[in-house]
Amino acid sequence: MLRYTLMRLGIFAGCFFALWGLVYVGVLPRGLGDSNLLWVLVLAIVVSAPLSFVLLRKQRDDMSVEIVGKVDRAKGKLAANRSQEDAL
Repeated sequence: MLRYTLMRLGIFAGCFFALWGLVYVGVLPRGLGDSNLLWVLVLAIVVSAPLSFVLLRKQRDDMSVEIVGKVDRAKGKLAANRSQEDAL
C-alpha cells in the first residue's frame, strides 16, 4: 500500500513540476494575482488523477488482492475465536 501511495505522489509531483514549468514558460496561462500556485496545484490534481488511474492499474489490483487476503485471514481468526468461546 505504501508503494502505491508513493507512486501516486510521484505522478502528482511529476505533473505539478511539468505544469509549473509550462506556466513559467508561458505555454499555460497564469492564475489571477497570487493564485498561480493554487492554479498549478488544481491543474496537477486534475491531470494526475486519470494518469494514475491508468498507469497504476496493476499496482492497484495487486494491493486489492493483498487486502482481500488479509481480510479473509482476519475473518478466519474471528470465526475460530468465536467457535472456541462457544465450546467453553
